[in-house]
Amino acid sequence: MATTIVLITGANSGIGFATSKVLACASSTFHIIIASRSLEKAEAAKSTIEAASPKGSLSTVVFDVTDEESIEATAALVQQQFGRLDVLVNNAGSGSMDMDLKARFQLCLNTNVIGPALVAAAFRPLLLKSQNPYSIFVSSGERTLTRNAHEKPASHAGIKNGDAYQVSKAALNMLAILEARDYGPQGLKVFAMSPGFVRSNLRGTSEEARSGWGRAGDPEVSGELVLSIVEGKRDGDVGLFVHRDGVYSW
Repeated sequence: MATTIVLITGANSGIGFATSKVLACASSTFHIIIASRSLEKAEAAKSTIEAASPKGSLSTVVFDVTDEESIEATAALVQQQFGRLDVLVNNAGSGSMDMDLKARFQLCLNTNVIGPALVAAAFRPLLLKSQNPYSIFVSSGERTLTRNAHEKPASHAGIKNGDAYQVSKAALNMLAILEARDYGPQGLKVFAMSPGFVRSNLRGTSEEARSGWGRAGDPEVSGELVLSIVEGKRDGDVGLFVHRDGVYSW
């Protein structure tokens, strides 16, 4: 059995898929659990990665990060199959820019804050059974309080109706801070992580939106950052908000 069990939410596309591929191709010691709301999409992602002849192994689970019952059922399944979890990547998210303010805030907060909080709580007991556990929250470097208060936003950050997403990612950072404070002493290595501006469905499903109007990078760059974290190369930054080249202020 693989020595490092990794579960990645929202792993059927974008950053989650790229991270699954990077880790699976990096080492035979990784077993990647691809988590998605859709079994069909999860299995398609698994098949695509397996076609690249990865060194590691993969499996799939289906749950919705906004559905507490399905989260807890999946945690029980992981407990039954593996007995522990070594790495949790809280990646699933929503970038809703619905014209209705209440609707977009409800969706972003449910998916980007409440969901990760539920996922973290459900899988934490399994992480604490690991000899070297990592909990990684995929955030956004453009959504820090410091940058928004004191710097001009980057050109791609001014997307209309992006307020709910920005607020939700700032709240997600606080989740990471609190988990690091409360469970770091028990050995849990917690990181908030900025994936960089990469291709993603968060901005929409059109090619124009996915590519960030031609400016977005390859999401495998984000996967490489996750790999560096779980390999211990960023342990000096544990409890902080990391990006590829350093650390962001909150």
